[in-house]
Amino acid sequence: MLSSPVPAREGASVAEQSLAAQTALLPQALGVFAVSLPIYVWAGSFATDAAWMSATFAIFAINWGAFYFALQHLRRPDVQADLARRTRVHVLCGLLWSVAVAQIAAFADHAGPARETLLMMAVGAAVLCLFFTTPSLPSLLIVGPAAMTGPLIALLLRPQTSHIAQTAWGAFALASTLSLILNQNLRRQFALAAEREQLARERAASLAEAERLARSKSALIATLSHEIRNGLIGVAHVLAAAAGQGGRSAPSREQSAAALTAANDLITVLNATLDQETAESGRLMIDFAPFDPVRLVRELTMQIRPQASAKGLELHVFIDPELDDRTSGQAMADAARVRQVLGALLANAVRYTVRGRVEARVERQRERLAIAIADTGPGLSSEELAEAFQPFKRVDRTAAGLPGAGLGLSLSRQLVALMGAELVVDSAVGVGSCFTLLLKWDESALVDLAGPPREAGPAADTPLKVLMAEDDGLNAAMLRTILEQLGHQVVHAQNGRRAVDLARAVGFDLVMLDGKMPLMDTPDAIRAIRALADPVGGVPIIAVIGGEAVESSDCLAAGADAVMRKPVSVAAVARAIAEAGAARRKAQAAA
Repeated sequence: MLSSPVPAREGASVAEQSLAAQTALLPQALGVFAVSLPIYVWAGSFATDAAWMSATFAIFAINWGAFYFALQHLRRPDVQADLARRTRVHVLCGLLWSVAVAQIAAFADHAGPARETLLMMAVGAAVLCLFFTTPSLPSLLIVGPAAMTGPLIALLLRPQTSHIAQTAWGAFALASTLSLILNQNLRRQFALAAEREQLARERAASLAEAERLARSKSALIATLSHEIRNGLIGVAHVLAAAAGQGGRSAPSREQSAAALTAANDLITVLNATLDQETAESGRLMIDFAPFDPVRLVRELTMQIRPQASAKGLELHVFIDPELDDRTSGQAMADAARVRQVLGALLANAVRYTVRGRVEARVERQRERLAIAIADTGPGLSSEELAEAFQPFKRVDRTAAGLPGAGLGLSLSRQLVALMGAELVVDSAVGVGSCFTLLLKWDESALVDLAGPPREAGPAADTPLKVLMAEDDGLNAAMLRTILEQLGHQVVHAQNGRRAVDLARAVGFDLVMLDGKMPLMDTPDAIRAIRALADPVGGVPIIAVIGGEAVESSDCLAAGADAVMRKPVSVAAVARAIAEAGAARRKAQAAA
């Protein structure tokens, strides 16, 4: 008959709702006992032993005191969360009233002329206990029989009340049956209520997710529209000057460099946006493998050094001597994603630092590798850091007048979490910031001293005959230009079926297939080429995808040696060709 004085919380289980319903009956139970008490006192006044009456009131007082302390106990938050403890207190308090009913029955047995009347009142009190424990099944099964025991024993002790005992048995049986039926109906209602609350919570969560996506899409559109407009305006001015429109002369080197910077910034924004959406949808693939972090950091700092020098910033690299001279031990992560994260951190450090220095540090920390990017920039407060890690959010104090979509830190945090790594930030306003990437370290991994090429040159050592399959004219022209700039010969196919036919008829050194092609999709085309007899079937194949994780996995499963994401660059194409050739040689050696 007792539970927590607060209503059942949202999403409560059937047991919790049962206890809450039993609590709701407590005021009615108190009212019934309050009405019955004067009648009991009047009937007890005819008893021959007044001391028993005093004992009855003493037990009632003890019960009320126990109830008070139980209520205080159940108000504690830790008890609120412990359903088993709440149920035990419930049952124990119900048993206290069963003891009170047994005492009434014992008092009635020695009440002289008032015996039968008081015994019938004890039977009624036991039925009330049965009724008010109905919502909670444990209380009903334990407290109900305990409350009935005292009156039945007292009725059966004397032959003159045996006929009343039979009536009491019938009353108890009927009350128990009705209570069990009511309990089952209540439990069914509680289950429906719990299901309804679950549906309401799911609907609220879906609505909140829809609102979040709507805000994200709005921010995405606003950011892209701004960045695309600025980038394309700069490119359009240079192209207009190059075309001689309006009588203007050809664009200067500065104008061309500004247009190229704007176009590269636009590509960076589009790539970050694509990765952000892919990561949020759970479709971003992570490839764990050992890699050399020292070589990676040196390559990134080499690429960012011109921008730092143009701003007059000092750019330093510190490598732990233990890491710089070793034959084993490498970091474990997705090298491409680590490059993306560190590239964003270095770019931010150079972009937001007006004067001073930027430093990259690579150190061992027991079982982990720490790569820290520190700067003497404006620094961020804790509130600004929280804002900076939100998608499409930029700190107004530091980002005014600087390009960017506000996705670098947000995407970096998601990539770090997917790799099982950690990104620690230490920043102070007016002092600077330090972003430390903590990666797993495998001491047993061997160091590849040769490694991949540090930076792809403008031309290839050995010209290749390349089959390029691309249905989009602009993408095909860009990729052809890059391949020819690298010194390769290119044959163009506009669909997957044509690519397979050309591969079968002409011997190629390399095949590059667009991730989505008409007539025959890319995975089928890769499988068809792999099914051809050697050496055609063993040619290195590169899939040029738009960024979807499904595209990458499907192409690699079909037999592609490497995957390259659009938009392409000279360095990316050269690196992909080297990786595809190395992967194919490794596969052939294993076979």
